[in-house]
Amino acid sequence: MAGQARQVKHAHQCNVEEDSVVTPALRRFFASESASGIILACAAVLALIISNSPWGEAYQAFTRIPGEVRIGDGAGGTALLLAKPLLVWVNDLWMAVFFFLVGLEIKREFVAGELASRRQAVLPAVAALGGMVVPALIYSAINWGDAQALRGWAIPAATDIAFAIGIVMLLGSRVPASLKVFLTAVAIIDDLGAIVVIALFYTQQLSLLMLGLAALCLLGLALLNRAGVMRSDVYIVLGLLLWLCVLKSGVHATLAGVATALFIPMHDPKGGHSPLETLEHGLHPWVSFLILPMFAFANAGVSLAGLSPAALLEPLPLGIAAGLVLGKALGVFGSAWLLIKTGAASRPQGASWTQFFGVCVLCGIGFTMSLFIGGLAFAGLDPSFETRVKLGVLSGSLLAGVLGALILSKAAPAASR
Repeated sequence: MAGQARQVKHAHQCNVEEDSVVTPALRRFFASESASGIILACAAVLALIISNSPWGEAYQAFTRIPGEVRIGDGAGGTALLLAKPLLVWVNDLWMAVFFFLVGLEIKREFVAGELASRRQAVLPAVAALGGMVVPALIYSAINWGDAQALRGWAIPAATDIAFAIGIVMLLGSRVPASLKVFLTAVAIIDDLGAIVVIALFYTQQLSLLMLGLAALCLLGLALLNRAGVMRSDVYIVLGLLLWLCVLKSGVHATLAGVATALFIPMHDPKGGHSPLETLEHGLHPWVSFLILPMFAFANAGVSLAGLSPAALLEPLPLGIAAGLVLGKALGVFGSAWLLIKTGAASRPQGASWTQFFGVCVLCGIGFTMSLFIGGLAFAGLDPSFETRVKLGVLSGSLLAGVLGALILSKAAPAASR
């Protein structure tokens, strides 16, 4: 009876903690991301199964289905023609919508969320930075002698928020609410870092004309925000024009999604609904249950024919896997541990060091963003690079997810230590 009473008391304390730490917006976010993580996993597994079955060629043909947008086709000629295979449309346009949602989340968290104050932001910010630097260093050390392979140094620096949140939500009360908030904040800042990396290091030859037009679009978005325009559709139309200019400029088109999101108003001065939160709430199901699963299905398929386990020990996949599993755990946990020990930040409320380390290991699940950066890093090179990237990302993400889940499932809560 006494043991049951203690369990009831501990459960009540957990519920009180969750109510005090997790806001309604974050609660909805966790629910969406946990389901999305499961569907992402199913899409990736399905792609792997099909690409290694008699339908492998059909899978490849599916990713190459042509699609085009043509404007002004007539006596006056074609004013605009975009002709791309399905895979490119998914990676350039659909993922721009994903990055648009990421931009909305980043703005909300920094304006009115868990990252609004320096005290709240410092721990996940430093942890995210460590979680980007250490994996990149490990990857670079393993691939130091190969100039082409070094182009992928940023691949293991990313965290897949849907998969990571999906695992902690499946573990339920074994993961304190404070750690769920910490993981979400780290992943959001990690996404911001990935956006900067893509902008600085993964661009093609630049078109100054298109960059100038993109700058005009940004100016237009800023003026709309300054004038207090609350209609989201106006921002989206200008954002689509910005996407087109960025696409033609040589900078990766997905960055237009983030840039547009940052100009969406957070608050309505007349007391109406927040345009940003309305868009975020409306887009989440589409991104979680259509765009990201489609990205996973179109990008995760890799033929394992002729590959042996030794292929995982080649420098490129080994560097990615080691960066995700070891680099993320050491980078996120190590930098956070130093910050906490110096007194600059506090350990997440109600979390033991073992639980904290388990969540840091989960940061090594880099699936979506790692595949995306890998595609940019080796675009136009030998297809073998794509295969090795997928092997490294899939094996590293799987191992990080399994290890993190095992550590969290076995860890005792802080109260019992």
